[in-house]
Amino acid sequence: MNKNNQILLEVLQLSEKMAELADLGDQARQDVGCGVLFGQLRDSAFKIRKLARQEMEAHGRRGTATRGKQSSKG
Repeated sequence: MNKNNQILLEVLQLSEKMAELADLGDQARQDVGCGVLFGQLRDSAFKIRKLARQEMEAHGRRGTATRGKQSSKG
C-alpha cells in the first residue's frame, strides 16, 4: 500500500476515535455547551470519514490504491 493510502487509513481511524469521544462526551456532559461541542465533533468525524473513503475509492478506480508496494502473493 502506498504512503498516501496508509495515511488515509489513519485518517479513518482518527475519525472513528473522534466519533467515540463524541459519544463518551455526550454521556458525561453537564451542560448544553458540551452538547454543542460533542455534536460538532461527531459531525466533523462523519464528514472526514466520508471524504477519506471517497479518496480511497478514487484511488482504487485509478489503480493507485496499492501502487508503491509489491504484492507478497507473487
